[in-house]
Amino acid sequence: MNMHAKPSLPDQAVLHYGDGEYAVMRPGKFVICAVSGKQIPLEALRYWNPRTQEAYAGPQEATAQWKKLNGQ
Repeated sequence: MNMHAKPSLPDQAVLHYGDGEYAVMRPGKFVICAVSGKQIPLEALRYWNPRTQEAYAGPQEATAQWKKLNGQ
């Protein structure tokens, strides 16, 4: 997290997103969806973007963000 990031919630994890895997930088129970703002339990996390370091709640959010980032 950088100094401009929002303060985290109790039990919010901080992850580093890679290609097909992520590393836990700070343990927690969930991350926040970059599109919807929903809490995503770590065991349910399936969608993220390693380039932008964002998590997504599901395929709809991931697709919407991809379209936004790629001018679609």
